[in-house]
Amino acid sequence: MGLRRASLCVAVASTLLSGCGYYTVVPLWEVTKVAASGAITSLQSAPGQASNTIYHAHPTLSAVCIEYNPDAQTADVVPALQRALKVHAIESRVYEGQGAIGSCPVWLRYTTLMAWDKVPSGERYQSFVQEASLTLQSAQGEVLSSSQYEVGPGFGTSKWATVYDKLSPVVTALVTGVEPQRAGFFGTLKKKKDKDKDKDKVKEKS
Repeated sequence: MGLRRASLCVAVASTLLSGCGYYTVVPLWEVTKVAASGAITSLQSAPGQASNTIYHAHPTLSAVCIEYNPDAQTADVVPALQRALKVHAIESRVYEGQGAIGSCPVWLRYTTLMAWDKVPSGERYQSFVQEASLTLQSAQGEVLSSSQYEVGPGFGTSKWATVYDKLSPVVTALVTGVEPQRAGFFGTLKKKKDKDKDKDKVKEKS
């Protein structure tokens, strides 16, 4: 439906002036649609959320080696991982293959799954990280911890967030064992879902 234009004549008695102004009348459903679109875009740019974290107690890390994955299909993953590790005062070096496996006591290995979609408010298609898995392993291959990221279902929460914003919570979970909770409504919703899962597990055991 196109926008209707209405003219409004206003007489200004005090100054004996009169004039007509043109105002755009926007239907309520148009306003609602724009607001909803803005809300969804905001959700799709929100930070990611760590999930399915497995953590085995181990000494605090000060350095790790990152094994470069040529199949990751995006060059942004390694810089994002290094930046996120730096937040936890963990230095990192990047190696391709396992040539330096003997000199690195702890390795960070990763995989990603890419997808394509239209960018918000546009016709252009762009790739994005849909899923990512991170694993910390000892030089002997023992799994110290693992955690995952995936685009939120439904509204596609965090779909268009930066790779760093997607992976930073996963790195935190990987090195601390604690999954950071997303602020706001969807963070509260996740907490409720986790509680419901815990209740279901208790019922199954009983």
